[in-house]
Amino acid sequence: MGKHTVGIVGSGIMGSGIAEVAAKAGHTVILRSRRQESADAMVAGLEKSLNRQVEKGRLEESARDEAMALVSATSELGDLADCDLVIESIVEDLDTKQALFAELDSIVKPDGILATNTSTLPVVEMAVRTERADKVCGVHFFNPAPMMSLVEIVEPLTASPETITFATEFATSCGKEPVLVKDRAGFIVNALLFPYLNNAIRMLESGTATRDDIDTAMKGGANFPMGPFALLDLVGLDTSLSILDALYDEFRDQNYAAQPMLRRMVAAGKLGRKSKSGFYDY
Repeated sequence: MGKHTVGIVGSGIMGSGIAEVAAKAGHTVILRSRRQESADAMVAGLEKSLNRQVEKGRLEESARDEAMALVSATSELGDLADCDLVIESIVEDLDTKQALFAELDSIVKPDGILATNTSTLPVVEMAVRTERADKVCGVHFFNPAPMMSLVEIVEPLTASPETITFATEFATSCGKEPVLVKDRAGFIVNALLFPYLNNAIRMLESGTATRDDIDTAMKGGANFPMGPFALLDLVGLDTSLSILDALYDEFRDQNYAAQPMLRRMVAAGKLGRKSKSGFYDY
């Protein structure tokens, strides 16, 4: 795959992580956030991440400089007009994403591909808001994007084979391992992972075992790198709740019906690592 211009929309941790991965692979990256300050902060965060890798001897200084030279920041969507690929990584809200896709469709060159980094929302619902539904797909990176090897390439009913091939080759060029999945809520990983996490909360709520013993058991007995409660805190309890709700909306399966304890914790602002308190304190 040749080198491309990649636009990334959204100023969160996923956006800067994907930007880092793409720039290290030699693609030109344009980061767009609604405010120039947050766009600039993403570039600064990306530079900090690359500097850490240089300090640890994982990256040459010249490679860091080459990657940083490929990255620019903007608050203007119009600056994404010439992108070959735009990846959306904004809030997990369908209405907001649909509005963005309609806007991108009017701005990005006609042969540009529009992708979403959603973890659960239906990609087809974004595709149909554009005049290029055949050029819309899901490119779901996992957090933290520089570390995690997997990318789910999500194929809505509307996408052309060429679009899926391009997205797959892009993920491979970034040193990732792409898997192809149909456009169903949760795709592969979250559709299998979240019933397990939800059932761990049910087990805790019913008093079967303690938080620490459940986490220890799944690490020692299933060889998972972390237990379910440590993982829920890492993902974020609010994010976990919205994923479960999206899965339940699609499948109406009781395994996806979020446990009351999770709802109460989110209502109380106990969101995991990001709020310094969840199932554990940080």
